[in-house]
Amino acid sequence: MTVGTQVQQAIAGVQSAAATMKTFALETQDQNAKKDFQQISKDLENALQTLQKRQKYIESQEPQFKQQ
Repeated sequence: MTVGTQVQQAIAGVQSAAATMKTFALETQDQNAKKDFQQISKDLENALQTLQKRQKYIESQEPQFKQQ
C-alpha cells in the first residue's frame, strides 16, 4: 500500500469521525457535551485540511499519482 493510499484512507476516517461528532452535537441536549462535540469536530476539520494538503503534495511527488 502506498503512502498516497494510506493518506486517502486517513482522510476518509477523519471525515467520518467529524461527521459523527457533528451528529452527536446535534442530537445531545447536554450543552457541555454539545460544545465538546463541536470542538472535536472543528479539530478534526483542521486535521482534515492538513491531510488534504499533504495528499496534494504526495500526488505531486509520487509518480503513480501524477496526471498523464
